[in-house]
Amino acid sequence: MNIRHISLFVLALGFFACDEDDKILPEEVILPELTAGSADFSNYIAVGASFTSGFTDGGLFKAAQENSFPNTLSKEFAKAGGGTFTQPLMNDNTGGILVGGTVVRGYRFIFNSAIPGPQPLDAFLTGLGAPVPPITTEAGVSIGSDFNNFGIPGAKSWHLVTPGYAGLNPFYARVASAPTATVLEDAMAQNPTFFTLSEIGGNDVLGYALSGGDGSNLITPSAGPVGVGFDETFNNLVTTLTSGGAKGVVTNVPYVTDLPHFTTVPNNALVLDASTAAQLTGFFQAVAGIFTQVLIGQMVPPAQAQALAAQYAIPFSAGANRWIIDVPVTPTNPLGFRQMTEDELLVLTIDQGALAQGYGSVALTPEVLQVLGILQTGGTPTPQQGALVIGAVNGIDDGDALDSDELLEIKTATDAYNATIADVVNSNDNIALVDLNGILSELASTGIGFDGFNLNADLVTGGAIGLDGIHLTGRGYALMANKFLEAIDATFGSNFIESGNVAKANDYPTNYSPTLQ
Repeated sequence: MNIRHISLFVLALGFFACDEDDKILPEEVILPELTAGSADFSNYIAVGASFTSGFTDGGLFKAAQENSFPNTLSKEFAKAGGGTFTQPLMNDNTGGILVGGTVVRGYRFIFNSAIPGPQPLDAFLTGLGAPVPPITTEAGVSIGSDFNNFGIPGAKSWHLVTPGYAGLNPFYARVASAPTATVLEDAMAQNPTFFTLSEIGGNDVLGYALSGGDGSNLITPSAGPVGVGFDETFNNLVTTLTSGGAKGVVTNVPYVTDLPHFTTVPNNALVLDASTAAQLTGFFQAVAGIFTQVLIGQMVPPAQAQALAAQYAIPFSAGANRWIIDVPVTPTNPLGFRQMTEDELLVLTIDQGALAQGYGSVALTPEVLQVLGILQTGGTPTPQQGALVIGAVNGIDDGDALDSDELLEIKTATDAYNATIADVVNSNDNIALVDLNGILSELASTGIGFDGFNLNADLVTGGAIGLDGIHLTGRGYALMANKFLEAIDATFGSNFIESGNVAKANDYPTNYSPTLQ
């Protein structure tokens, strides 16, 4: 009996011991062996624009190129049969480039917590009394065309198939095989077995957005002449890249207005005290009254004149107010200005010093104040004095803002581009899709988790977008590389993600040092 009890006690100890061992020594996770699936990574070529090149912080420089998403992808591809991946590295880390010895693109941005906002590298180093490294990359010096990365900063979709584009873009001039070559021809000369075609169409809408939609940079039409319209160009690119049997990944076009270049400067930053708010309200009431009399003088019926001029009696209150912007003159808005609406945007490059001095509201000169005094005492200003008051409205220029019509044009074009891209992907089993639009939207809203970090689209602090407010950081490009690997796994049967062959966040920076060598 005692022996039986002792045996049961020992057996129970054994169970407890197993439980403790399980807690202390968890079972080792064994990752599956990496497989390439149906893809052939032996000669990977990247074609695209600035994202593909690794452009960040307002410049292209060696350290950033080494962290480009194609270079990061190539490191994982090398584990699955991928070959050597070469890039047309810049000569230095300044971010600038020369044409005939003249700087055509200046120094990259850097960030230092002691100085508000991003600052050009040369200005920062000069302020410290430190030597400023020279820009040494000369576009006029050919470095050959046998590269794997054909990411050309600034390229629009149709630029990639335009002969002679090297004469327009210094980044392509360095690597073009001939003055009349095209980017697509030079990429195909490398005989790719796998490719990425990224952000095609992004610059088509981004250029328009960066100009504030002022008409200086038009959006490429979705349909148009072969080689110019986006639909034809994108189909041409994909058809050509897959013609030799290569498989690849394409991205769609993001809503560029989710980028911090357009979301950082608030449109309601006209902060007023009660006295100033009352003064501005009175000024715009004066504008409405003066314009009513102008219309009546032009034989417009008084009631109609008052109704048309009433839109200019803009009220202001103590606290945050939205800026005044210039808009096209129309029969319903003959003075061509109004207050911004909630969804309209300002560009990051707007002169914020000018905003503090009346840009976006009113330029109150002594002469204007004198006319306002006449009105306050019940007097009647002359037509010339009335024009002086109306002319004091200092709306934000079209180039510094995106109004509702311009935002709709950007969205309409982006949606049309993405419909074309989706059609091409859905009709071709050799193409995978990365939803760059969805990725940027998620960064701009909730952020995306990446190895314990939450990357978002906030300028400087978000970790995903560089100091120019447009291009990704090194860590952002690493996240992008992993999104490519996810799409490749899902489409071609590889298992990069499952086997743990991915980019790690800690291996990639968010900000680059000003002293990079």
